[in-house]
Amino acid sequence: MGDARRRAVRAAGGRRAGGPVLGSRPAYSVRLPATARRGPQAPPDDRTVPWLRVAAGYAWRLILVGIVVYGVFSILGSFQLIAVALFLALVVTSVLRPLADLLDRALPRPLSVAVALVGSLLLLLALLALVGNAVAGESGRLAGEFRGGVHRIEEWLRRPPFRLAPGTLSGLQQQLAHYLSAHRSDLLDSAVSGLGRLVEVVTGGALALFASVFFIHSGERLWGWARDRLLPSGARPAWDRAGRAAWRTFAGYTRGIIIVAATNAVLVGVALFVLRVPLALPLTLLEFFAAFVPLVGSPVALGIATIVALAGRGPLTAVAVLVLIVVIGQLEGHVLHPLVLSWAVRLHPLVVAVSVIAGSIVAGVIGAVVAVPLVSVVWAVLGALRAVPP
Repeated sequence: MGDARRRAVRAAGGRRAGGPVLGSRPAYSVRLPATARRGPQAPPDDRTVPWLRVAAGYAWRLILVGIVVYGVFSILGSFQLIAVALFLALVVTSVLRPLADLLDRALPRPLSVAVALVGSLLLLLALLALVGNAVAGESGRLAGEFRGGVHRIEEWLRRPPFRLAPGTLSGLQQQLAHYLSAHRSDLLDSAVSGLGRLVEVVTGGALALFASVFFIHSGERLWGWARDRLLPSGARPAWDRAGRAAWRTFAGYTRGIIIVAATNAVLVGVALFVLRVPLALPLTLLEFFAAFVPLVGSPVALGIATIVALAGRGPLTAVAVLVLIVVIGQLEGHVLHPLVLSWAVRLHPLVVAVSVIAGSIVAGVIGAVVAVPLVSVVWAVLGALRAVPP
């Protein structure tokens, strides 16, 4: 009994000491898979190169913005007359609304609106009549100057470095005369269609004037009615903030571009009068309206002035007008735009250039004029929607 008890005690002690027990399985270690040791595997898009993922994100967003812009221009192109009329009404409102508000302090609101609109219309008609009288009064002298200018241009082209043969210029003139005589019916059809376009222009002007009356008189009430009728109650504060930001941007851009165009026109007019270039007043008015197309309009107008100066005053005056193009372009790009348009959205020149080209491709000259204010307004709306209300 004693020996058996001692053997039992030694066996129990061995098991407590961790020794192997007869009949039991040998111990072994469990090795987990490598993926389990590293944790959950990252999704495939997280394993993409970071710069490629960012570029792809910007790419599809830019494509979406391009599709939206193209759709907007396509819709506006389908209703071009109405869209242009409403755009002109907004331009007139942004210019004359401060004047109407100023007159509203002393006059009733309807009378102040009428005085602002009728006075501005009479001023524009007087300016156009002045230009017409200037052209009609100098028509005889200008015809003689241009005939002599064309002869001087021919003589200049015959000398180095061009050395054009005399028969080349006369052949070009004969080809032009033959083209005009051969396509006389097409030109007549174009003139008739031009009369139709003139009727559309008059209709659009009447619609713009009619709409501007209501925009100036009660534009805020119209916006409040559209906001309350078309938007759900939860979205009204954000879109009201976006709409007001869009109007501030559009009005600031319109007033600024008018100031820039007027400044350019004054500088060009003074220089053309000093250089005694023919048709100085009509060219000044052309420069004013051409400045509404950013980056492109002003050089084109001054290029026309250069051709007129070359035909009317000779090469030296034309070179002086070319220098004027460079000086005014630098002044407009580095002084006038940063100072005058500081209250509107400041767009990069590359964005402006791309917007003008895209607008001209989609809707011609009208698209080139509308593109930059449209992009500015869209940018302001996006900024207002991202902003957190106070």
